[in-house]
Amino acid sequence: MEAASLYRFFRAGDEETLALRGVSLTLNPGEVVAVVGPSGSGKSTLLGCLAGLDEPDGGTVRLLGQRISHQSERMRCALRSRHVGLVYQDRNLLMPLTIEQNVRLVQRVDGRSVRNHPTMLLASLGIAERADAYPEQLSGGELARAGLAVALANDPAVVLADEPTGELDTATEADVLRVLRELATGGTAIIIASHSSAVAASADRVITLCDGQVMS
Repeated sequence: MEAASLYRFFRAGDEETLALRGVSLTLNPGEVVAVVGPSGSGKSTLLGCLAGLDEPDGGTVRLLGQRISHQSERMRCALRSRHVGLVYQDRNLLMPLTIEQNVRLVQRVDGRSVRNHPTMLLASLGIAERADAYPEQLSGGELARAGLAVALANDPAVVLADEPTGELDTATEADVLRVLRELATGGTAIIIASHSSAVAASADRVITLCDGQVMS
């Protein structure tokens, strides 16, 4: 995944906020990159643009050589569903569905044949016995793993995670980071936006944002 000179601004009345100011990055297969910075520095905006959930006002994003920015919503959705796994800050689970049903729904929407059967995927994340449970019945650690299962349902090339360990205790955070590292070892590219020092320490590379600009 490559991002070149991304700009994103928001207007509220006469006020204009520059959320991203010329941000460029390259994410390589098998690499874990942490994006850090204070609240409001542009971390979530950057992930939204990389995923094609938000459109940059300037610059381009390419996913596996294909441009995902400045494309139709249909094209962005197709590329995202095939190649990107998303882990949201507020989890990516539908509350009325069981954990297994959440995974199956994502796979059904994409329509491709994938190697990750829901039972095998949940087992690999240590929550196979919770397949028939609903999100409100899970602990914080189980929720984090279930969210990862949904993100990984379609064998993505890239995983974009926004504060995936923000509400977890130290031991559970370490477990989740270990799972992400194992994914990277298998060739998945992973970018994590986080305030956590543990996330930064576990990454291969750290990108620091401040006021929408890359500082390091």
